[in-house]
Amino acid sequence: KNQDPLSPLDNAQVTSQMAQISTVNGVEKLNTTVAGLNAQFVQMQALQGASLVGHDVSVPGDRLKIREGTGEASFELAATAGRVKVEVLSPAGQVVDTVEMGAMNPGTHEFRWAAKNVVEGADYRFRVTATQGTQPVTATPLMNDKVESVSTTGTGLQLHLENSGSVSYSAIRSFR
Repeated sequence: KNQDPLSPLDNAQVTSQMAQISTVNGVEKLNTTVAGLNAQFVQMQALQGASLVGHDVSVPGDRLKIREGTGEASFELAATAGRVKVEVLSPAGQVVDTVEMGAMNPGTHEFRWAAKNVVEGADYRFRVTATQGTQPVTATPLMNDKVESVSTTGTGLQLHLENSGSVSYSAIRSFR
């Protein structure tokens, strides 16, 4: 009905226009399907996240969790390091001990510290220094924290941690 009767379209043009309309309809249906799958994915992620309540996770941070006289944390190295050193800091920020870790490969590494004469529950922290020769190696401190609850947002899952507050599910580096 929208064709110019004085200049009718040939069969190829009509077919081309019908194919374009069909493609637009298909894209709209695909968008609806993907939105539905995304909603289901967020719900499944929330169910999986609920199973983490009460468990420990590792997240970027420098708090040292002290449990039964042992400090526990981990760190990630971006590259091979010839020397890795972990310094334990008191709640006042003073170095109370140094743990020499030696040479290490890239990746995640745990460390334990024999916490002597410490106050349980005090806010001890740590810092990691890594070098390869004279060049520094990027070291990301990872702290252990306990999942207290989970919630969903429109875009994903949030974990509410004992010490770190609310963090995105994607910030979690490991589960314990």
